[in-house]
Amino acid sequence: MQRLAGCMVAKLNTANSDLISMGETLVSSPAHLPVTFADIEAAAALIAGSVERTRCDRSRTLSDITGANIWLKFENLQFTATFKERGALNRLSALTPEERRRGVIAASAGNHAQGVAFHAARLSIPATIFVPVGTPTVKIENTRRHGTNVIEGGATLEEAAALALEHGRTEHLAYIHPYDDPLIIAGQGTVALEMLSAVGDLDVLIVPIGGGGLISGIAVAAKTLKPGIEIIGVQAALYPSMYNLIKAKQLPMRGDTLAEGIAVKAPGRITSQIVGALVDDILLVSEPQIEQAVSLFIGIEKTVVEGAGAAGLAAVLANEARFRGRAVGLVLSGGNIDTRLLSSVLSRQLAREGRLTQLRFDIADRPGQLGTVVAILGKMGANIVEVSHQRIFSDLPAKAVLLEVVIETRDRAHLNATIAALKAANIDVVGSS
Repeated sequence: MQRLAGCMVAKLNTANSDLISMGETLVSSPAHLPVTFADIEAAAALIAGSVERTRCDRSRTLSDITGANIWLKFENLQFTATFKERGALNRLSALTPEERRRGVIAASAGNHAQGVAFHAARLSIPATIFVPVGTPTVKIENTRRHGTNVIEGGATLEEAAALALEHGRTEHLAYIHPYDDPLIIAGQGTVALEMLSAVGDLDVLIVPIGGGGLISGIAVAAKTLKPGIEIIGVQAALYPSMYNLIKAKQLPMRGDTLAEGIAVKAPGRITSQIVGALVDDILLVSEPQIEQAVSLFIGIEKTVVEGAGAAGLAAVLANEARFRGRAVGLVLSGGNIDTRLLSSVLSRQLAREGRLTQLRFDIADRPGQLGTVVAILGKMGANIVEVSHQRIFSDLPAKAVLLEVVIETRDRAHLNATIAALKAANIDVVGSS
């Protein structure tokens, strides 16, 4: 496949106006990039024993579903449930004694914060982290648990970063960038070393992209070890920042995405250069596709993956023909998701599959009507989850009742059969799933 580098142009969007002309940064070999394979090998040696060498396993069921040979890199099983530990430790280890004494500052949507906080505590380095307002509680609390000072500020990661930089200048703290730093990128690239060591015949690696640190490191390592391997990035359709830059598009960036870990409006200068040179394509995935992937990881692999970490599987599911028959490596980049949000995602997926449905009935307000409905649902094997029997707050006639029943069914065919049975009994019903 022709590299995306050929698509890059000097005209960039406003968010990336500080980048140098892409025509001046394109290179033909990983050896000429700001991060080299030797840098990644050095990072691997440095973090060995302090960061988990997570497993890379084949998923038989996901392979059957997609038609591809799916291999999963479980970075969600790191101690902080995120790959970010790798780059954070590599960068922190390079601090001078004076920088360690004064401390560090960072901005993060949550996972980089945890990686910095955990290893800063291990190395006895004071740390302050700025996170955007609305960052998942689980990420904030897990960061504070390491004794780190967490400050919520800014509506976006970019705004939080601006606050962090200003605070860092005032307090003379070393800024640990979440992605646009050669040492951070080199640390993240160790993921590819482990994947290709475990599974040498991978045809393609699919990697989530936020600022681009993970895919940049992976691309340098993988393209050095196996030049013919395909590297594909994935972004949430609500935040197509790197997609816009590389493909010279101007798609809007807005809204709340389940994949907040990759909701970055401005890719890095260094990462954009590497992505433009080595990444073969970037795909966008919708929110329902991300939700489906999160649910599948829970149901099939029995593993918790946050939205960003599920983006790779979402891309495969949305492009099955493209990956059918190929050995595909997916990076499960993180597993930090609020339990309340996870519950909502799982329930919404059950609804999409026709396994959880709200039925609405307009019935006469007289004895036996509710019993008739319940009897039919029971006969059809539908499980009643919730019942609302509303006489007052509706626009129905005074002699009518609005009945709402949430039911569980085996699948959509079972749901359709249940609704058909209700209608056969002359019960007016509307399903909502």
